[in-house]
Amino acid sequence: MHPAPAPAEAPLLAGGRPPLHHEGVQIHPFGTLRPLPLGLAHDTRSYACRRLNQLLADTQVLYSLYKKHHWLVHGPTFHSLHLMLDKHAGEQLELVDALAERVQTLGGVAVGDPRHVAELTSVPRPPDGVESVPAMLSRLLDAHERILVDARDAAARVAAEGDEGTADLLVSGVVRTGEAQVWFVAATLADTPALRP
Repeated sequence: MHPAPAPAEAPLLAGGRPPLHHEGVQIHPFGTLRPLPLGLAHDTRSYACRRLNQLLADTQVLYSLYKKHHWLVHGPTFHSLHLMLDKHAGEQLELVDALAERVQTLGGVAVGDPRHVAELTSVPRPPDGVESVPAMLSRLLDAHERILVDARDAAARVAAEGDEGTADLLVSGVVRTGEAQVWFVAATLADTPALRP
C-alpha cells in the first residue's frame, strides 16, 4: 500500500518542508467588496466598511496603548492600574475582532497589518519611552474620545442607510465599552498623584 500523496494545495519540498517565500496573487484588494446577498446596497456596504476600518485601526492602536501602559505603569497605584489597564486591553481586543468580522461580513477587507493600521489611525503616536501615569491616562482618554465621536457619527449614518447590524455593533460594542472605560480611567486619573516621569 502506497502512502497518500500530499494535497495539491499544500505542496511539500524534498524533506517534507513547505515552500517558503511564496507570494500569491491578491484575490481581494483592500477597499473592494465581495458580492453577498445581504439586502444592503453596494454603496451602503462600502461606506460601512470604510467607517468600520477607520474605527478598527483606531481601536487596534487603543488596544496597543492599553498594553503599553499596562507594562509601563509605575508608582503607588501600580497594582490596581496594572490590572485595570490589562482588563481594558482585553475588552478592546474583543472589539478589534468584532469590528474586523463585521467588515468581512459586509464583504470587505479588514485592516490588519500594523503598518497599514499606522497609516489609517487618527490616534496620535505616543513617545517611544515612558510617560508619567497622568499623561498615560490622559492619552487613553483622548484616544477614547476620538473613537467615541467617530463611532456615534458612523452609527447614525449607517443606520440611516439601513445597516442596523453595523449600527448595533458600534453602539452596543464600541460606544458602551468605550464609555465605561472612560468612566474608570477618568475616575482613576482624578485620584492619581502627578508623578515625575
